[in-house]
Amino acid sequence: MDVLIAHGLLLDQLVAESGSERLRDRIYGRAPRLTPGDFPAGVMAPTDDVVRIPTRPLVIGLVPRGSSAPVLWAAGDAEHVGLFRAAYAIEVKVEPFNREEDLRRALMRGGDHGGVDLAALPVSSVAMSASLLRDAAPRVVMLLGRSRGHEQLVARGVSALPGLAGKRIGVEDRSSAWYLLLWSLSRVGLSLRDVRLVPLDDAYSAGAALRRGDVDAAVGFKGDLEGALQEPDTMVLASTADAPHLTATVLVTRGDFAARYPDALRRVIRGVLDANQQTLRDVTATARVLGTLAPQLGDPVQAISQAPPSTLKDNLDFFGIADEAPVTYVELFTSASALNSKLFAAPPGPEAEDTVDLGPLKYVASSQNQ
Repeated sequence: MDVLIAHGLLLDQLVAESGSERLRDRIYGRAPRLTPGDFPAGVMAPTDDVVRIPTRPLVIGLVPRGSSAPVLWAAGDAEHVGLFRAAYAIEVKVEPFNREEDLRRALMRGGDHGGVDLAALPVSSVAMSASLLRDAAPRVVMLLGRSRGHEQLVARGVSALPGLAGKRIGVEDRSSAWYLLLWSLSRVGLSLRDVRLVPLDDAYSAGAALRRGDVDAAVGFKGDLEGALQEPDTMVLASTADAPHLTATVLVTRGDFAARYPDALRRVIRGVLDANQQTLRDVTATARVLGTLAPQLGDPVQAISQAPPSTLKDNLDFFGIADEAPVTYVELFTSASALNSKLFAAPPGPEAEDTVDLGPLKYVASSQNQ
């Protein structure tokens, strides 16, 4: 042991005397860059229960859509005090985004650094962005809702999916619409090499791109595409109504936030589930908020009906806690992760079970059953 220590000290002395980084590299090898993702997400969690919720407003980021409308309503606006504050004594700020890529990057930064603490994202986006989100150690905490026709693939001069071969298709990269496109192409044996993808600026650009003639087909929200459908020889080739279990929007938090503020997550989940139930009973107030923030979705009542908010039972089934849904979270995540490796030769992502934190959801479920 003394010989090894002396050998190490001698190497250090040689490096110091030479002043050569190249010599250090030869002796020790090139040290890889360290990132927060190299360590467990909960290392900064308090050792007692003193810190229950953040002292600042909790920030939820989302691309406005039908299933996230109750979150907007629960956060409150100039016309009403939100449910989060009124019923659960937690301040919530909702940050809207037009691009899912920007939302993912905001989750990476976190609420303490100008980003968001939680984000509403498609399961496919969480799975296919695993390497980008690694340092955030994302944890899915609940299902917000599934798409039931909210996304559509619309084309001009094409009457069926096989006719898309060689056509220009506008779509936002890695979005829920993009995932619908992949599924649609798979039904007729087309690959991404068989079409010409045209990246759209954001989630709400599909209709305008198709009307301008920039693309031959576009994939986006139904309300945004309605204007293009009024033009001759334009039709819907596919939608999530054809595959109601293909896309699911989930609420994702940073791993460090989940570890530090489990009580805050329980309050958020309770608030969202209450807002979802209120919306299912009477959509009026929620639709007003969604229509004000995202008029590009068209009729907000229809937008919510095409991506209805989830119930507690929907959540328990989706995550396999109670009965199983036709397609569960594990199946959706695993499929999207494998597809990401197949399309882009990406390294294997995390196991689906390692990307969830269902403790707060189970706590809420058990308290409601008592």
